[in-house]
Amino acid sequence: MMMETVVYSREFLYVKEMYDRGEMGRIQFFRSSHQQDMTGWPAYWEGFPPMYNATHAISPTLALRRDRAEWVSCLGSGHIEDRMVKNYGSPFSIETTHIQFLGTDVAAEVTRSLFGVARQYRESFDVYGSEKAFEWTQVEGERHTVHTGERPEHVTIPDFARLLPEPVRKFTQAGVYDASDHAHRSFIQGGGHGGSHPHLVHEFVSAILANREPYPNAREAANITCAGILSHASALHHGDRMYLPDFTLAGE
Repeated sequence: MMMETVVYSREFLYVKEMYDRGEMGRIQFFRSSHQQDMTGWPAYWEGFPPMYNATHAISPTLALRRDRAEWVSCLGSGHIEDRMVKNYGSPFSIETTHIQFLGTDVAAEVTRSLFGVARQYRESFDVYGSEKAFEWTQVEGERHTVHTGERPEHVTIPDFARLLPEPVRKFTQAGVYDASDHAHRSFIQGGGHGGSHPHLVHEFVSAILANREPYPNAREAANITCAGILSHASALHHGDRMYLPDFTLAGE
């Protein structure tokens, strides 16, 4: 199992409930982003191609309907500091890719940046349906928006601890982890990556006990990851279409 946090976050579980209840209608389009400033991180990150590490942004677009990426087309934009370019041979400050889903008429747009962009940290996804749409807030701490037709409504995302066994429900909340011992941002922002950590553990253990495949399983994880790697390859070739390898597509 790939322990992908975003697809077990409160926001994703909220949208998935709307979708599973049929409230969103026909899904028409996905948009997502993961933007951050990695200045000051360990030196091996300097100059890292944005789409090489894009699973937090790509995964929610594919996970809602359990889609697979068929091909990607990506453009790079801007320029990082020259001293960083030589590390990975990538000049781009931002990469934006389009993902065509296998066997459907639905696509996604995904944006990723690591250096040289003035932007508050943001992991986000938007989902556009024929009846309802979900849009992530532009500023951290503000409320997300659900559009019903053309009527917007700010929403408060509930905690989804109720989906978990009682002994681990508390781990979706901030304050359970000692910030002095776990200084990483994922622990500071509430139960780890949107409260996802106990949901990930629960899915992994439940899959073992039920002798079933977890989500994302190995093939699905490869599809999510390769979509990012091939997006960077596409950017280096001015947006050429890159097809996902067969081992990421068929079967379980």
